[in-house]
Amino acid sequence: MASPALKVHDLTTEIQLSRATVHAVGNVDLEIAEGETLGLVGESGSGKSILGLSILGLLPNGGHVTGGSIKLYDRELVGMKPRELREIRGNDIAMIFQDSLSSLNPTKSIGEQVAEPVRLHRGASRKEAFDRALEVLELVGLPRPRERMADYPHQLSGGLRQRVMIAIALSCEPKVLLADEPTTALDVTIQAQILKVLDDLEQRLGMATLLVTHDMGVVAGRSKRINVMYAGRIVETAPSEELFTAMRHPYTQALLGSIPRLESDASKPLLSIPGLPPDLTHPPTGCRFAARCRFATDQCRAQEPPLTGSGDHQFACWNPVEGPAIITVVRPTASSAPAGTVVASVINEPAPAVSAPSSNGSAPLLELVDVVREYPVTAGALLKRKVNSVKAVSNVSLYVNPGESFGLVGESGCGKTSLGKLIVGIEKPDGGHVKVNGEELFRKRGGELRRARRVVQMMFQDPYGSLDPRMRVRSILREPMQIQGIGSTKDQDKRVRELLGEVGLPVNALERYPHEFSGGQRQRIALARALVLEPKIMVADEPVSALDVSIRSQVLNLMKRLQAEHGMASIVISHDLAVVKYLSDRIGVMYLGRLVELGTGDDIYRRAAHPYTDALIKTIPVPDPAIEKAKTEVGIRGELPSPIDPPSGCRFRTRCPLAQEICAEVEPPMRRFSPSHQAACHFPLQTPEPETAAANGATSAAATGVS
Repeated sequence: MASPALKVHDLTTEIQLSRATVHAVGNVDLEIAEGETLGLVGESGSGKSILGLSILGLLPNGGHVTGGSIKLYDRELVGMKPRELREIRGNDIAMIFQDSLSSLNPTKSIGEQVAEPVRLHRGASRKEAFDRALEVLELVGLPRPRERMADYPHQLSGGLRQRVMIAIALSCEPKVLLADEPTTALDVTIQAQILKVLDDLEQRLGMATLLVTHDMGVVAGRSKRINVMYAGRIVETAPSEELFTAMRHPYTQALLGSIPRLESDASKPLLSIPGLPPDLTHPPTGCRFAARCRFATDQCRAQEPPLTGSGDHQFACWNPVEGPAIITVVRPTASSAPAGTVVASVINEPAPAVSAPSSNGSAPLLELVDVVREYPVTAGALLKRKVNSVKAVSNVSLYVNPGESFGLVGESGCGKTSLGKLIVGIEKPDGGHVKVNGEELFRKRGGELRRARRVVQMMFQDPYGSLDPRMRVRSILREPMQIQGIGSTKDQDKRVRELLGEVGLPVNALERYPHEFSGGQRQRIALARALVLEPKIMVADEPVSALDVSIRSQVLNLMKRLQAEHGMASIVISHDLAVVKYLSDRIGVMYLGRLVELGTGDDIYRRAAHPYTDALIKTIPVPDPAIEKAKTEVGIRGELPSPIDPPSGCRFRTRCPLAQEICAEVEPPMRRFSPSHQAACHFPLQTPEPETAAANGATSAAATGVS
């Protein structure tokens, strides 16, 4: 047999800190053949990225490979001289880094950065290198690559920057590609396009690819084999289909069970993993997952299990599971999880059903009528003349009933966050009405406005950026009550302690700063701050987009429970339709500032009427290898048009496979498909209700043919 393109054997990596040593990677084995993609999954902190950096010889200060072997074909990389390693790195083996904005040089143009490896490794002239850069940028699907060559990273969107990162990695046609979270925090549409580019290039160039991610849906259809990593160890390795259908390690089972799917029963909680990964400066004795595993025994806590099994399927567990989990509600004791949290467990009991709230004929709690928000585009350093405007929100109308959860989905740049800011009063609409309990709160002034805003609170996308780094948690949570003049200091402290218990944080968190918490814990603090004034409406902007799947499930379960307990209405903003469907009673789909479809979760998922909604659903990565490998095309192609100059008529027509002349000439009205379901499309995928069809004549006849 031919040697694998990359072979890692018994690799151990440590990072020396000033007062401790992090045992980041321990005794890891893996092999990747030519033309193969190996998936590597696990939570943040499991050692995935450090493994990739160990292979490249790019460990942070204090990092060292202390044992094992790394072979590129038959060439040993461990112990290689730095000069020799530099000749290989970027030439024979390359890496796509996780954060494209911080990885690209802000002072160099795109063309210079893609051409640089070609000049260094191939000795090409400037012209030859730039010709190769243009060729590779075309290869990765960068729109108008010749024009973009002179652009700088800050001038590109996240998806385009990621394409540039891929182009740099591929410029010298490496034999091995390490892709570290190549689609993290990107829209599902951009994510699908980038993954398709990687698939095509792997087949064309015959590369061996290590795909590092915490998204099980991403690896499902793109990896022949998957390694699951936890706390620096490989805990399970198997062919993709077998791992998803017959996993043996409890950690793998929990990772898969914690993913919200479009077909998930919203009345049941997601499986979540209590606690956090261990501190690798002092790794525990025995199985490193034992402290979070419900199957753990004394043997698990005393002895580390070896990686054993049959054939290609191996696992490190003394008490292996048999396939996917059955999920229900379990309230943990104080010894197993923080008081007040709800996790899911693996027992054969049904969860209690949760019924959706209804309006009962009462007036909506929140009502938006023809809301418009535009941001001016100016020219001139001094006069700043308005030359155009960004059409962020265009004539959006919707309502939310008391206790209802309303989801808002769409790609980045569609206006979701701008609409959320209008609802909470951070920004004022340029037109239309925003009413809470029938009143336009945000046209009030001074103290009257401050008191009125108590009823609407926002949970921001980035908790690290929205929490004051100079304030302790106690001050962060007390501040809204102090501003509103609510209660004495004693009353405020009591309320803060109650909230910490509700969101599952210990009392000692009160005296700590935001940077001392994990991402999931900071999101819990942000949720507590949003709840401190007991609002009637909470706007949650991408509340879990940057979290691991296991932490995400904890936060989603918590949000769902607290909304029910507090009787709040909520607006959940996300580009992840599966998350929104799990949390929401009704869903609105936005595209380029307009609301294009409204309906229940089943309306949107099972009976999508708008081509954009249908394409979004088809694009979502599904943690099922059979479904992912059956996909034949990317759901949505092309770039999102500029909101400064949106297309005439239907704004989706430039990317719509069903578009005809009328789509460019006439803006489609909202049409009714059921009492709860509306969509704005001339050629919908479902047949409108009879009265709507009669009113729209020939257009409806065409729609019937399409459906």
